[in-house]
Amino acid sequence: MSLLDVEKLMAEARRLAAEYRRTTGQSLGISGQIAKHDACRLLDLEAPENPPGGYDAVGRHGHREGQRFQIKGRVIFDDSKGGQRLGQLKTNQDWDMLVLVLMDENFEPFEIYEASREEVEDELDAGASVARKKRGAMSVARFRKFARRVWDREAGLLDSDQWENRAGG
Repeated sequence: MSLLDVEKLMAEARRLAAEYRRTTGQSLGISGQIAKHDACRLLDLEAPENPPGGYDAVGRHGHREGQRFQIKGRVIFDDSKGGQRLGQLKTNQDWDMLVLVLMDENFEPFEIYEASREEVEDELDAGASVARKKRGAMSVARFRKFARRVWDREAGLLDSDQWENRAGG
């Protein structure tokens, strides 16, 4: 299957997921796959054919080369509502970086954040209850406060040395 075919399929998947959500109020549960696709495409990552379980992709070039990425995705239907979670982090498995792809109601990416495993674990140690820490739970808002914004819809790929995020501006 060619890259063009995959892009067409992803566009159709986005359209169907958004339409299903508008019609039923329910999610199709494909945002994770869309997020992995977008992170690989926009950050130049490569998804292994048979992922080993701890990570979803590996960096190909530059400062990401060889880094193993755990990728999470969240669709933000209403930015004023808090409480969105990243989902369970695989803290007991091998990975180097955590990427969060934020998508709009049409399942299109609008921001991507990344943080090192050390930063994520430090943050989990700092504020989580024992139960949350054990299951690797963190809110989207909390992650956005310490992670680096590395891509956005308006500017594209941001300079790797830039520490722009919502908390620090």
